[in-house]
Amino acid sequence: MQRSALRSVARLLLVLVTVGLSVSVSAEDKALQSDYRLGSGDKILINVYGEADLTVDTQLGDSGLINYPFLGELKVAGLTIAELESLIHKGLLGDYLVSPNVHVSILEYRPFFINGEVERPGGFPYQPGMTVSKAAALAQGFTERASKTKIFVVRGDDASQTKEKVELSTLLRPGDVVTVEESFF
Repeated sequence: MQRSALRSVARLLLVLVTVGLSVSVSAEDKALQSDYRLGSGDKILINVYGEADLTVDTQLGDSGLINYPFLGELKVAGLTIAELESLIHKGLLGDYLVSPNVHVSILEYRPFFINGEVERPGGFPYQPGMTVSKAAALAQGFTERASKTKIFVVRGDDASQTKEKVELSTLLRPGDVVTVEESFF
């Protein structure tokens, strides 16, 4: 009897931990999307409910422009999701639709980059909850000479390109560039 009770408790704990992790990532994802500014490399889905012809799945290029039915070219780089929804809603309202219900979602965030003392430097797809440590793992780990205390990030949305010293637990954002310096022993 005790073994089955222990197994039940273990299963319950596993379910609770799994649900807790998925809730925290979902909350973080929503927080990121609320103030996240669209940029080159982001893949978005624009959906106007009940209007299949107005559904657009597109990736933002360097120009930050998209071509949208009835409205033509729209500059979307630098806008939040809510600002883009409002822009499209206002553009379609009246002449085209009585009450357009516009929803924009991010299908893929622009990549982040990691270079320096990692085994496989390069660009990687961003995922909500990405930390410096997870980024290093995606780059197949640190090299022998990597310093785990001299890690810097340039934020993708920082026009001044200021290097910020970070720790392994620091959360990254789409477009960030992480540099792992060499340690001197």
